Amino acid sequence: MAPEINLPGPMSLIDNTKGQLVVNPEALKILSAITQPVVVVAIVGLYRTGKSYLMNKLAGKKNGFSLGSTVKSHTKGIWMWCVPHPKKPEHTLVLLDTEGLGDIEKGDNENDSWIFALAILLSSTFVYNSMGTINQQAMDQLYYVTELTHRIRSKSSPDENENEVEDSADFVSFFPDFVWTLRDFSLDLEADGQPLTPDEYLEYSLKLTQGTSEKDKNFNLPRLCIQKFFPKKKCFVFDLPIHRRKLAQLEKLQDEELDPEFVQQVADFCSYIFSNSKTKTLSGGIQVNGPRLESLVLTYVNAISSGDLPCMENAVLALAQIENSAAVEKAIAHYEQQMGQKVQLPTESLQELLDLHRDSEREAIEVFIRSSFKDVDHLFQKELAAQLDKKRDDFCKQNQEASSDRCSGLLQVIFSPLEEEVKAGIYSKPGGYRLFVQKLQDLKKKYYEEPRKGTQAEEILQTYLKSKESMTDAILQTDQTLTEKEKEIEVERVKAESAQASAEMVEEMQIKYQQMMEEKEKSYQEHVKQLTEKMERERAQLLEEQEKTLTSKLQEQARVLKERCQGESTQLQNEIQKLQKTLKKKTKRYMSHKLKI
Repeated sequence: MAPEINLPGPMSLIDNTKGQLVVNPEALKILSAITQPVVVVAIVGLYRTGKSYLMNKLAGKKNGFSLGSTVKSHTKGIWMWCVPHPKKPEHTLVLLDTEGLGDIEKGDNENDSWIFALAILLSSTFVYNSMGTINQQAMDQLYYVTELTHRIRSKSSPDENENEVEDSADFVSFFPDFVWTLRDFSLDLEADGQPLTPDEYLEYSLKLTQGTSEKDKNFNLPRLCIQKFFPKKKCFVFDLPIHRRKLAQLEKLQDEELDPEFVQQVADFCSYIFSNSKTKTLSGGIQVNGPRLESLVLTYVNAISSGDLPCMENAVLALAQIENSAAVEKAIAHYEQQMGQKVQLPTESLQELLDLHRDSEREAIEVFIRSSFKDVDHLFQKELAAQLDKKRDDFCKQNQEASSDRCSGLLQVIFSPLEEEVKAGIYSKPGGYRLFVQKLQDLKKKYYEEPRKGTQAEEILQTYLKSKESMTDAILQTDQTLTEKEKEIEVERVKAESAQASAEMVEEMQIKYQQMMEEKEKSYQEHVKQLTEKMERERAQLLEEQEKTLTSKLQEQARVLKERCQGESTQLQNEIQKLQKTLKKKTKRYMSHKLKI
């Protein structure tokens, strides 16, 4: 179970100092410790519109984010508050409160545009907070949305033939859901005498006007951008909470002292955010946790500081570099842990070690596959494969060394008494050679019976026996009970045994080589198998994202076409009405003229 991160209060995430955006390293430390998936809710709007009050409510606190009641913006840059998600177990809710747009002290809108863009890039739900109704002034104040295509890129190297509109269409797949909150709303929700829900009011306010004049284009531009970039939209209206003179004490007042309708509206807003805000995800369905959000913040702010446009593809690739490298380390650590628990050196056979390696390797690849993403050209998986091969070879070498040490120790214990007896001359007598050979066979049998000698058992024994050939030959030559012929036969027998043992060792080496080759092939196939399965999952995810983007484009085109047809129909009806009026007038004049005649 991942530990919860519960900040006692908000802290600055991105400082806005003298027109420069600077990341707060202390905030990054907080994010780096959040292993849970994050739901990121950002709020943006003009200064002195009550953004911070709503964010404090989402945090479940009466105060925290600074509330301003003067003509100055209280929040500077972007502030962050991380709290346990109230409705999603094992998730962290990250609240981002942004500097008020249009602050009179700043003089220019450059930083406002970047803060607006960062809030969209970092969030999974984007709340735009404004005062009063959605009129043309409110739309004009939302002109930041019309600059998004100039502030954000979806791809690092867009196709030369791909225009800005096509690039912006890719935004749909990773842009947050859009929530418009209307504060101090005093009008009745209706249109053409019919009551409207807040959502219907929003859709009604986003309708386009017909015409091609500059005025018509300016009217339609922010509406088109909202419709294009944010397929999922929601609207909430809030009554004035209390008399304006008491707004400065809003955070100190109890709910009982506020307008009941306002209290209920705030509760509905919080309930919607808690229930409907999605986990922050990247292209490919990659869920964002604290360290990933930390990487996104750094990548985007560094791009802005260097004069570049924040690019989603670059941010994901930069994040992939960090996480894939960590995934390799995590996989290797898992492999080493498993092998450390399972392997007892020396193993009886090479195959036993290779079987243990294969099981641990399969698990290590699974760990890497789960933790990695966007592994371009599979470079990190190739690095993992190379490291696993080296680990296997290292274990094989350690296994040989452990076997050699074990066998050398056994030979010392088992055969040293025999060597002492030879030095004492016990076998330097008539019939001594046969006694020596019998003793040698008994000791070899004892050696073979010892368990866990490992893969070097025969080689170490034969090397030892070969080093004692001169001693054996000396005992043979001094045994006076043997004839010269018998001695020659015995010499040939010893040579034949040695040759057979050498041949068996060569055969054993060939078997080991074959086992290693088969193991490498199995390792390769395991990598291919797990990679293929992951690519199939990613392909399905990509198709789902493409279908979502295409559906959004088709819906947008259908909506525009419908509005155009409705507009043309309205225009046609107007023309018919004009013709009818003209005809009626002419008919009236004609009848009047006829009566005179």
